[in-house]
Amino acid sequence: MSPVLAAASPDSWPFIVLAISVAFIIIGISKLRLHPFLALVLAAMLAGLLTHKESWDVVQKDGKMKNLPAMVGVVEMVSKGLGDTARDIAISIALAAIIGMCLMESGGADKVVRRFLAFFGEKRAGWALLWSTFILSAPIFFDTMFMLMAPLAMALRLRTGKDYTLYILAVCCGGTITHSMTVPHPGPVAVVDDLRLNVGESIIGGMVIGAVTCFFGYFVARWLNSKTDTPLRETNGLSLEELAGVSARQESQLPGFFWSITPVILPIVLISMTTVFELASLSSKAGPGWGAGFIALCGGDAGFATVRGWVDFIGHKNIALLIGAVISLWVLARQRGFGLKKLEQLVGPPLETAGMIILITSAGGAFGLALRNAGVGDAVESLAQGYSLNLILLGWLVAAVVRVAQGSATVAMLTASSIMAPMIAGGALDCHPVYLFTAIGFGAMFFSWMNDSGFWVVSRLSGMTEKETLRTWSIQLTANSVIGLLVTLALSKLLPLV
Repeated sequence: MSPVLAAASPDSWPFIVLAISVAFIIIGISKLRLHPFLALVLAAMLAGLLTHKESWDVVQKDGKMKNLPAMVGVVEMVSKGLGDTARDIAISIALAAIIGMCLMESGGADKVVRRFLAFFGEKRAGWALLWSTFILSAPIFFDTMFMLMAPLAMALRLRTGKDYTLYILAVCCGGTITHSMTVPHPGPVAVVDDLRLNVGESIIGGMVIGAVTCFFGYFVARWLNSKTDTPLRETNGLSLEELAGVSARQESQLPGFFWSITPVILPIVLISMTTVFELASLSSKAGPGWGAGFIALCGGDAGFATVRGWVDFIGHKNIALLIGAVISLWVLARQRGFGLKKLEQLVGPPLETAGMIILITSAGGAFGLALRNAGVGDAVESLAQGYSLNLILLGWLVAAVVRVAQGSATVAMLTASSIMAPMIAGGALDCHPVYLFTAIGFGAMFFSWMNDSGFWVVSRLSGMTEKETLRTWSIQLTANSVIGLLVTLALSKLLPLV
């Protein structure tokens, strides 16, 4: 060990572990071109080795923790962190990938966009793209959503002859906010697990605060549109002639609006129902009120318990998404006339993509466990108390720094939640943890640039140059990040307990 490291005080050592392991991730991904999965797993092992524990209590055997030698314990600790995270997120992410594929293949997403256009009018096409993307992105990864929506934005540009920058940024605004705010996206799923949040509360809080941020973010998009007139260019995937045909498909080729949007809305409603029953139970314990009336409506305590059991089952995120996936597959099969064999072929690719995302996110969970065992959370908490730092602002700042440094919003959220979770376990947070959840999500979208895969997806699929992408996409996400933080801070003061 170097003299500098040897001289480090016990209080500062967790920060040294954090700095070295995060620097390893940044260098590994950006310079050594390591895959994020490998970078995160190796960083977790590095953090574990730097913790200098003589033994690790990580493996349960016959109901008791088993002491393992330091180096062996590090390996088992990383495996445990990866496995625990995968257990919580794998099914949700896989089912979300299936729903997203079905929405695209069936034309359901196109139908939703058309209905929003009909509601807002073509003159407000930017609003239509914003809100349709915001809703449709709930179960769809951002890259996939942008691939779907970019041709529609281009077709609108062909139809209106203007505002291409606005249309692209409206899609980016709605898609990225949902990506960082709602389960079952991998970052939010991991943060919900780390912060021990109710899934329904996270969805409600994320969608409400995200919608407010979207509203204000749209005016940033309009301002950027007035400053940057991006021309419409042919992309690698579509010629301008093909783009012109995107908006010319017949209504008969698309499913109905109800069945198009049900696979997205129904899982959200079912998951949120569990929160309603939980709040009713808590309200009834506090005394007479709406909770007691709700329980009486269900047939008293016995009836309420029976109904709640079923609601908790179908409202479990995995069951709710399974129902959404089954409906979306049925809609696809009915609309396109596909049989089971064709559905099997279509389901394969999105599951392969989901598998990679599950691995990366699970590796982030292993890294988070290593940081917790290194005492990083306790050290950051002591520092924050010493300088009276607001924990909401601190969570946002940690996520923002990691995001700018290594590019991935998911990794930024995983790292920030792993650091912040131990700090709020003792009740240090003076507001509902859903505000810390949204703060971390908004921090993770701060200033996307060349080290972010999303930057290149937007640049390549929209036809924008790197300079145009920096002047539009990067500024839009930075503005959304700051606006979201301000909204979160304001609501945490006005409605601290929600």
